[in-house]
Amino acid sequence: MNKAESQRIASYLTSAGYQAAMTPQNADLIILNTCVVRQSAEDRVLGTLSLLKGLKHKDLDLSVVVTGCFVDSNIEGLEKRFPHVDLFFKPGAYFELIDWLQGESELPAPSPFPLPSREKVKVSVLPIPISPCTFVPIIQGCNNFCSYCIVPYRRGREISRPIEEIVCEVGELSMKGVKEVTLLGQNVDSYGHDLPGELDLADLLAKLNDIDGIDRIRFLTNHPKDVNLRLIKAMASLDKVCEHLELPVQAGSNDILKAMRRGYIVEHYYELVRMIRAYIPEISLSTDVIVGFPGETEEQFERTFSLLEEIKFDVVHVATYSPRPGTIAWREYEDNVPSEVKKRRFNEIEALQANIAAELNSNLQGKSVEMLVEGKRKGKWYGRTRSNKLVFFESSDLSELLHLDQLVEVKIEKTSPWALQGVVASKSHA
Repeated sequence: MNKAESQRIASYLTSAGYQAAMTPQNADLIILNTCVVRQSAEDRVLGTLSLLKGLKHKDLDLSVVVTGCFVDSNIEGLEKRFPHVDLFFKPGAYFELIDWLQGESELPAPSPFPLPSREKVKVSVLPIPISPCTFVPIIQGCNNFCSYCIVPYRRGREISRPIEEIVCEVGELSMKGVKEVTLLGQNVDSYGHDLPGELDLADLLAKLNDIDGIDRIRFLTNHPKDVNLRLIKAMASLDKVCEHLELPVQAGSNDILKAMRRGYIVEHYYELVRMIRAYIPEISLSTDVIVGFPGETEEQFERTFSLLEEIKFDVVHVATYSPRPGTIAWREYEDNVPSEVKKRRFNEIEALQANIAAELNSNLQGKSVEMLVEGKRKGKWYGRTRSNKLVFFESSDLSELLHLDQLVEVKIEKTSPWALQGVVASKSHA
């Protein structure tokens, strides 16, 4: 979500005639987009704000703007705490930024085109990479209040964007050459529940599936309690919706899931995975796991380990629990799992998943997969399959230099837990 919001801010600034500065020291305007999901992330924000205070002290004409999850409802308190910041605006509240910029420099109304008549001003926002893939936020906020999570307190309650607005945006992106869109939400499966009628994510996927030029559709992040049969059937029937689902389980113990306030039990999760694989046999699944949650016993950890061993996810994102001030878990539970125990459990899951991913990916040895070429890295083209597996290939043929934005068939010659290597078998279509 932060990447998507940064892209939108940078797009507006570019369309209004701004241009990127290569370093903060060179900039006239610095916009800091913040993530504070974990305390360590918020600590980095505080360190950056201290650095920017020093820059502002040296250059009084420098403007500093802060957005993202660091900006909570107490903006007045933030202004008193950080007087060197010129503007705080909440995530997604772009018009507050636009109004402020127009007031500061008497800019004309936002335009989708560059404004050559106005002197360009340097901005400390990295240029948007040229890519056939982009993020499209469809719902902001979260109503779940998992006990370890700060997001609902910073992003607020769920607000869905109108379906017509999203369809229009994706249509425009298609005309600009975008081939793949990833729909975003803190809980993407809740999309539409606050809109008139009975629209939901399945309806949105069906409408986006009809847009010419869009080849692939993804969506995240999902919540197991909100993934229903209608959505699964839509994934199975719509040809542009990719066979990949990120489905965070977080723990394999019902007692821990209850303490986390996740809203489901392990048995429900197993049944959900069974149903998904029955309708979409080729699905790849990724998940999130937290180890060392307050009170987690060795037996409860073993249940998580066994769940991962049995389900065999393609990707597992594992994190060690750390107290997050302001959350329910921080208020109600003692962080009583020793750090060395957390680290051991983390390492055990990492080792397990490396073996599982190696096994799953080895099944693709010698087979051809379709990938969308996203760019070049260290002399090799790279992109992802519909199942979200990272693929690299080399091409020495001059006629194949324009791979970017192309769907190509790649024959896999080498596999690892983290990526696939191959050679081009054929090009699909532009």
